[in-house]
Amino acid sequence: MAAPIGTQSRQPPSPPASSRTALPRSYLYWLAGTRASLTGDAALSFALGWAASAHGGRTAALVLTAITLPRTVLLLLGGAVGDRFGARRVMIAGDVVMLAAVLALAVAACAWGAPPGMLLGFAVVVGTVDAFYLPATGSMPSRLVGPAQLPRAMALRQAGGQLAALLGAPLGAVLVAVAGLSGTALVDAASFGAVLAVMARLRPAAEGERPPGNESLLAGIADGVRCAATDPVLRSALLLTAAAAAGLLPAVSLLGPLLARGHGWGPATAGLVAAGQGAGMLLAALAAARLGIMRRIGVGASLGLVLAAAGLAGLAAAPAPAVAVAAAGAVGAGSGVFACHLAPLVLAGTPRAHLSRVQSLLALVQSLALVVANNVLGWLASMSGVGCALACCAVLAGAAGAAGWSSAPLRGVRRDAAQAGSAEIRRQSGGRGSGGTGGP
Repeated sequence: MAAPIGTQSRQPPSPPASSRTALPRSYLYWLAGTRASLTGDAALSFALGWAASAHGGRTAALVLTAITLPRTVLLLLGGAVGDRFGARRVMIAGDVVMLAAVLALAVAACAWGAPPGMLLGFAVVVGTVDAFYLPATGSMPSRLVGPAQLPRAMALRQAGGQLAALLGAPLGAVLVAVAGLSGTALVDAASFGAVLAVMARLRPAAEGERPPGNESLLAGIADGVRCAATDPVLRSALLLTAAAAAGLLPAVSLLGPLLARGHGWGPATAGLVAAGQGAGMLLAALAAARLGIMRRIGVGASLGLVLAAAGLAGLAAAPAPAVAVAAAGAVGAGSGVFACHLAPLVLAGTPRAHLSRVQSLLALVQSLALVVANNVLGWLASMSGVGCALACCAVLAGAAGAAGWSSAPLRGVRRDAAQAGSAEIRRQSGGRGSGGTGGP
């Protein structure tokens, strides 16, 4: 029988790895499996949207809501479950449920087509599983690599995610044309099988401390919120993430198509604008994986937001499609620089017993900020024009970058502190761990 991935952690301790040491095979296997699953998910997401659109806009919106609502409501519970029972166990359970769900979808779609009730039911399953899966998978890099390698590992993870997003929609379009919803679901089932095979052999080097066995899940949720709210670095990072999500995420997905329609550029240009943003994020992530991140990690995150704000301003004033695509590329590059600096800072600054719970908070603040921003920006675009809405996004991103730059806890964090781990981050920021104080 093959040895489990990651069993090297059972050998005598070795000297700490430098940031340029090759990443552990356990992490690379996990990354390959999860990125393959993401590609399958993106293809199936396109197929679901296409099938739902046949029933009209209201049904399509309901399907999206059926994914987003349970995911948002259950995220904090998902983080507490991940810390209580272990991220690996939660991921395996989620993969098993999703494998069964997509196989059932394939059979049902082959037998009955794509009735709205079936699409809504499957969407609820996806959103519920996501609420538990996202915090667990978000914490895995910190469980599989050392602090010194975390920035490069996170950059590779982001690059893989962007590549999966870029490939998933075209793959979904081809699969829908050739094999329909049923065939696309079978391909996604194969991707879940691949990640399950990896997870079955994976043994994280350290699952981290577990919450006390007599602590209720509700108390665990409260403790996770308290940990993030009272730690100056984590609190500042979460606030900055919320502002970045509100300013950056709706810009291309929501306002990009509206901008193309307003200029009469057509759907092809809207697609190129979205591709430009994705390409910018991919290039930024690859550069961070190859060259590393800035020594002052909080400053690097802030500079990423400033670059994205400049791109948003260019997008708001773009007179031609080529300019819009280039500006979207700048937005993506700035977003990538921000994510490649902030993500390892949050993971390294989180106590090991709270990894999944803080990741659930990170996902929650992004989701809530996006829900509010989508509605506000959509209203603003209809009342004052898309250019005005994009200009507001640029102002918000620029202000967030300036706030991050002026935040003492974030500005004081250096790359070597992040590589040393959470205790060193809290010492440099002046906090006291989960009981620390300090302004954002």
